[in-house]
Amino acid sequence: MTDATAPTSTDLLLHQRDARGVHRLTLNSPSSFNTLSESLLDALQQALNVIAQDEQARVLVLAAAGKAFCAGHNLKEMRAQPELAYYQKLFAQCTRMMLSLQNLPVPVIARVQGIATAAGCQLVAQCDLAVSVDSATFGVNGIDVGLFCATPSVPLVRNMHAKQAMEMLLTGGFISAAEARSSGLVNRVCAAPDLDEQVDELVNAILAKPREAVRLGKALFYKQREMGVEAAYQLAGQTMACNMMDEVAQEGVQAFIDKRKPSWRA
Repeated sequence: MTDATAPTSTDLLLHQRDARGVHRLTLNSPSSFNTLSESLLDALQQALNVIAQDEQARVLVLAAAGKAFCAGHNLKEMRAQPELAYYQKLFAQCTRMMLSLQNLPVPVIARVQGIATAAGCQLVAQCDLAVSVDSATFGVNGIDVGLFCATPSVPLVRNMHAKQAMEMLLTGGFISAAEARSSGLVNRVCAAPDLDEQVDELVNAILAKPREAVRLGKALFYKQREMGVEAAYQLAGQTMACNMMDEVAQEGVQAFIDKRKPSWRA
């Protein structure tokens, strides 16, 4: 990997990359419950920009240190600057970072070891996959302080049933990890000692698949979701046709015909 894509860590965000191309970002402000301060949002954006440039990247695991995964925006920081222009800039900054997660050409897995609230719950919903400990809880409780969680509602309603999401948004109520799984917010729930094993299972399953097919698939998944059904089918058909022309798909299909394992490039 070139210097342009070398992982760099800050006090607020730890960035690691292994030889397989698996990146790991760890929110590292446990004393503030990993709130998304301006500084942390900036660190996340810079790290995501680096990962996006890494042509050998395969997966990103988003983790956190301490008891909480993420407690949302830093309310003290927000209260200190009661200006519309400031709030518009802050939420634009957060939105840019959230969209960068979706636009990464590699899957993003949230490793949720504790409570995720407001923009922290948004962060979980924005990731492609999520694994949670069974003791974690999830909420979009900005309404408790008179602030409807508008931006968190965007990925939330795209993950969960609409009425479940609306109940959380209107009441500020929290759901358990088991409820988060049944509603579609997270993929897997496990005991705390098994968290890394469960995350690694997903990582290894993705690493076993060809990089190009994963990249095409992730991009198509989100783009077609926002389309009408006819346009979605048109885009999906074109994507599959192009994918089928790729050598990895040709090899995969031939391997299936030959009843052998495919021999994909690394």
